[in-house]
Amino acid sequence: MQLMAIPGGSGREGRVMEFIAKKLRQAGAAADSICFDQAHRRSPHAGEVGNLACKLPGTTRAPRRMLMAHADTVPLCKGARPVRRGRWIVPADKHTALGADDRSGCAVVLATALEILRSKTPHPPLTFFWTVQEELGLHGARHARLGMLGRPRLAFNFDGGPSEKLTVGATGGYRMEIDVSGIAAHAGGSPEDGVSAITIASLAIARLYREGWHGRIKKNGRSGTSNVGVIHGGEATNVVTPEVKLRAEARSHDPAFRRRIVRAIERAFRQAARKVRNREGASGNVRFDSRLDYEAFKLADHEPCVLAAETAIREAGGRPARDVSDGGLDANWMTERGIPTVTLGSGQKAPHTVSERLDLAEFRQACRIAWRLAVGRGEGPEDRG
Repeated sequence: MQLMAIPGGSGREGRVMEFIAKKLRQAGAAADSICFDQAHRRSPHAGEVGNLACKLPGTTRAPRRMLMAHADTVPLCKGARPVRRGRWIVPADKHTALGADDRSGCAVVLATALEILRSKTPHPPLTFFWTVQEELGLHGARHARLGMLGRPRLAFNFDGGPSEKLTVGATGGYRMEIDVSGIAAHAGGSPEDGVSAITIASLAIARLYREGWHGRIKKNGRSGTSNVGVIHGGEATNVVTPEVKLRAEARSHDPAFRRRIVRAIERAFRQAARKVRNREGASGNVRFDSRLDYEAFKLADHEPCVLAAETAIREAGGRPARDVSDGGLDANWMTERGIPTVTLGSGQKAPHTVSERLDLAEFRQACRIAWRLAVGRGEGPEDRG
């Protein structure tokens, strides 16, 4: 409840990280065990703060384990106030999301760290890790300083869904910034002298939709998704709009097909730009800035982190179910950078919507699972009463 009440969208996670670091210190974490990196300085979006890690030496001999979650929330969470209603935590305002994505994951990791610090329970070497800017394209995980993590051999990311779900793979995604340039003119006096950037963008998007390249995409046995999610342009109705800026994305588990989606988007905008002309035959133009945000991945069936997570779920009384996500996760970049990472649920439902809520029973179960993963054996704190 405390974590979800703290404002902290992508790039504005400073207060959230301060809260986590304060709780760790109060529980007895040594000052030199808590550190921040400079991931925000490497991100194209800048930001207030980098990733936070708390690294504990082991009291038993075993490979280092890492528990992690992302600290940022989507813009729809701005102004969110969490309230409890029965077994659920929901937003008090029906016009906001909740922020359980992923403050519930942050709370699972933090609660586990605090219990380890307070109980002195024997444990292997541990790293607790909270990342920034996941919602903007996994920039915290992408630019994390791996040296501060202590080379974990097993890694567990807590994010969306039920506690029994193990996400062992995820899609890859491109982000695109599209600048459409037209020609300004007086919309009442001489509209025929102008080239409307809004018209160009509209024709391109309509073509993508008509030809099946927008939304859920299925072509010859291959699949993916695309979305034009942001569009800005124009200042007055009496001016033929000379410039529009758009942001779009393309996703697929198949890298080659994802590139086809990107090419289809670029082709639609270029053709629309050539088609819209003024009375002198001049046309607009488009410019693209496309980049890979994260590559798709799929963990091996016998990856140690997957097997350990399944064991922990069973010991907590659950039935593990493997899943592959159509969204990006911090695990994409952690795995890409040499730390195979499985993602477990923390009880959140309907993220990124005003219907978002947190299932408290699932959240508590996620805490029990996280405890087992941290200690590698034994009872969880709630099991001991």
